[in-house]
Amino acid sequence: MKQRMLPIILGLGLAITGCGYDTLENTSDADAQGHTAPTQATIEANKQVLKELPFNNMEDFEQANRGLIAREDSLRIKAPKGAPNEYVWDQDAYKFIQGEAPDSVNPSLWRQAKLNSIHGLFKVTEGVYQLRGYDLSNMTIIEGDKGYILVDPLTSQETASKGLAFVRKHLGYKPVSAIIFTHSHGDHFGGVLGVVPEEERSTVQVIAPEGFMEESTSENMLAGPTMIRRLAYMYGLNLARSERGHVDTGLGKEPAFGTTGILAPTHIISQTPQPMIVDGVDFVFHNAPSTEAPAELMFYLPKLKAFCGSEVTSRNMHNLYTLRGAKVRDALAWSNAIEKTRTEFHDADIYFASHHWPIWGNDKIQDFLKKQRDTYKFIHDQTLHMAHSGVTPKEIAEKLKMPEALRTNFSNRGYYGTVSHNAKAVYQGYYGWFDGNPANLNPLPPVEAGKQYVELMGGSEALLKNAQALFDKGNYRFVAEVLSHLVFSDPSNTSARQLLARTYDQLGYQAESGPWRDVYLTGAYELRHNRPEKGFNPAMAKDLLMHAPLEKYFDTLAVRLDGAAAEGEEMILNFTFPDLDVTHVVTIENSVMHHHIGEPVADADATITQDHETFVDIAVELMTPVDAMLDGKLEVDNLLAMRKFKSMTSEPDFTFDIVMP
Repeated sequence: MKQRMLPIILGLGLAITGCGYDTLENTSDADAQGHTAPTQATIEANKQVLKELPFNNMEDFEQANRGLIAREDSLRIKAPKGAPNEYVWDQDAYKFIQGEAPDSVNPSLWRQAKLNSIHGLFKVTEGVYQLRGYDLSNMTIIEGDKGYILVDPLTSQETASKGLAFVRKHLGYKPVSAIIFTHSHGDHFGGVLGVVPEEERSTVQVIAPEGFMEESTSENMLAGPTMIRRLAYMYGLNLARSERGHVDTGLGKEPAFGTTGILAPTHIISQTPQPMIVDGVDFVFHNAPSTEAPAELMFYLPKLKAFCGSEVTSRNMHNLYTLRGAKVRDALAWSNAIEKTRTEFHDADIYFASHHWPIWGNDKIQDFLKKQRDTYKFIHDQTLHMAHSGVTPKEIAEKLKMPEALRTNFSNRGYYGTVSHNAKAVYQGYYGWFDGNPANLNPLPPVEAGKQYVELMGGSEALLKNAQALFDKGNYRFVAEVLSHLVFSDPSNTSARQLLARTYDQLGYQAESGPWRDVYLTGAYELRHNRPEKGFNPAMAKDLLMHAPLEKYFDTLAVRLDGAAAEGEEMILNFTFPDLDVTHVVTIENSVMHHHIGEPVADADATITQDHETFVDIAVELMTPVDAMLDGKLEVDNLLAMRKFKSMTSEPDFTFDIVMP
């Protein structure tokens, strides 16, 4: 997910639901959520895909089914009490993905969705097994001398616990002797407390890459509220699992939203290579920072000639920029890391990873790794090549075409990342948001621009008439652009919202990328039903947030300061944590909040005293400040000052509008 928000977002128990408004349009061909039928233009576009790719090649399906030990006929995992949904995981919801692609789904994405629907316990090689389809990611099980070495224990405690029980049912009971976290995204560590009993957590060996704890607990705290909202678009959380709704993320079916936690590493991978014996098994680890995640490792099992590519490699093109919002990833470092492991582990005869299905055979693995390596380097190099001639990021995204050897290989297709937004990411990484054109230096904001565009186009009726004509010709990208101006200028214009929603339907149906499809269809859904009325339940991430550095909480508090409300105000507050024997001193001046660890300031406006767990319980809404004070867990020596401080901050809006102003 990737950087799929996973430290904070995954496992927060998202409870995003529609407001219950009636659908804006009464279209006879619409489904229950209002999504309309594919047009002839969409049908023809999807048929063309069938001519461009080797759909008769069934090798991926053979590999995805190879080594099957057992599969559950029905795979639904109950959510914990208090969760917004009945199930944390519902593989059964995807049983409709069978046969040929319907007209409403890009055939290439449908193929990937079928592959990602293959679930169960699989034998990769002697002593190595994978549990696939119990979450967005895979859990790999390696037999050690004393127990199971678990690699990436999924997103949630519920899915991880259920998965390990299934493993033990078919492979026999063994304790968990070690945990390997391949990287700092939550779908690879969030379920760890579901597989390691409390009494064993202080003794189990935990291996992770350098920087893991810092990145996994804090990388999304500052930007988290916005990412959470956009995540609902990227993964289609409100969409039905159907032929006109969500079918796949490309990387897997969807994230599991359950209870998350973390364990601190006992061993850090900071070198390349770094040999280590783990429960009697020989490993060679490679540290691969700043690739698919800020903290990431890969490893090799030399006696088995088996290579784990973590998420640096996968059976699709990955994201150099992820649509929920994240820092741009380094395409060149990513490509170089793949090449380093390819040459170092050149005799690998088995490949497996944190997502998708394995590969067997040295020649096939080498071919796969070279094409993964070259996918990211081609996008990197050719983006800069074009930029050197003054080609703008939008033009590069349109013109850049992968060479045939990469373009026709399914493992390089844009099911998750795309050439278009990855090329823009490379450009952004080097040059930032500005393309050099003065017209783009200080453009009008959306509402004001929308009003002037509508006026320039002769008013809303004329614009709508022209947009309908363009829609009828299948010119959906431009229709979306002009109608968005109209909706932002007048969100009450029902006809504009209807036509824009139908336009997003068609763009979604044509998208090969799972996230692109979900973004378009979620936009259509919200145009019809308005934005969500609920946010999320942060309490399900308490175990994870207990490990977040307090400094990050105060960084987050600083961005909640309303600069206008704080103008001209000066305050000093002591936040004292007796159990940690530490005080964080918060100061406000010049409409800016600062904080540092130090001695309590004697003449502070207020001193707030609480233990660490009470602080987190209040943050995740398990306890109110009033209840904490009544229970004697929170002391505030100046309530008036605290109220003044509170008046200068605001809570984030987790349901803000996106397709409307």
